[in-house]
Amino acid sequence: MVDHAEDLGAILAAVADPTRRAIIDRLAQGPRRVTDLAAPFRMSLNAVSKHIKVLESAGLIHRSRLGREHTLHLTAQPLAHIATWANRYTRYWTARLDNLEAFFTPPDDPP
Repeated sequence: MVDHAEDLGAILAAVADPTRRAIIDRLAQGPRRVTDLAAPFRMSLNAVSKHIKVLESAGLIHRSRLGREHTLHLTAQPLAHIATWANRYTRYWTARLDNLEAFFTPPDDPP
């Protein structure tokens, strides 16, 4: 569970980058070896590794090792913390959308 604003900030910062979101999307399909995960990106393995470290620091992925092979797994629970945090503000944007709808809805004609 995210107990501190810094933890939520780290998670939000991690998913703010499109490359890291793409890594999360790929891992959502199942565990991947680091080299397989890095293959479709037009950057060095070292650059992908830096993105992976950010995701690991935020608790979004974890790594297992078997010999020299590193396999990455998605840890989706921190993403639920983002949803929980964002849902606290649902009433604000819902009220604003309701007001906007009311503004653009023509009044009923009198009988």
